[in-house]
Amino acid sequence: MLYMIDATILENGLNSFRNTDIYLIDLILKRHFNPTMRIMDAGCGMGRNIEYFLQSGYEVFGADISDDDIQYLRKHAMEINPKIKEDYFRVEPIEAISFEPESMDVVICNTVLHFANNEYHFNEMLEGAWNLLKPGGIFFSRLATSIGIEDRITHIEGRQYLLPDGSQRFLADEAMLLQLTLKMNAQFLEPLKTVNVYNQRCMTNWILRK
Repeated sequence: MLYMIDATILENGLNSFRNTDIYLIDLILKRHFNPTMRIMDAGCGMGRNIEYFLQSGYEVFGADISDDDIQYLRKHAMEINPKIKEDYFRVEPIEAISFEPESMDVVICNTVLHFANNEYHFNEMLEGAWNLLKPGGIFFSRLATSIGIEDRITHIEGRQYLLPDGSQRFLADEAMLLQLTLKMNAQFLEPLKTVNVYNQRCMTNWILRK
């Protein structure tokens, strides 16, 4: 597919993309976003997936349980865009997020949901992130799943598994993601896509429109 490169990307240079998830870059290049949108990164860490949006003048928000990461991101974001306020970035878990419901056009929840303790916790985190979205908003999630690696993982309990890379993760499967998509009355913005990382783990893109 031939992409038309947005002028903003050229102006800001490729540095704003340096650490961004490649599948989020894909959506940017497909022009699913514009600077009038309010972007939330739920589980933002140090903000690697919102650097482009910060550099491009979007109104950007974030939440993470790491105080150090949020302190860094607040300072960094306000240096880039003085209109951003300190409380745009908050130290709080996704399941107890305090931003106004249906206040965001885009919610990024990247490599976060597979840290759920159990299925109840997973649903709490998902609900916290999903409730932030306006109708018609975009939900971008990438998470570890059992898809394509079923015979290489070791079951611990519930949906907790030991992966070949030595990590323990909550793993959704295709049936679970399809069932949740239907339950949330969501539509796929992109089809489910799973990448097998050298048989060590499998990462699935779950990208929806509310």
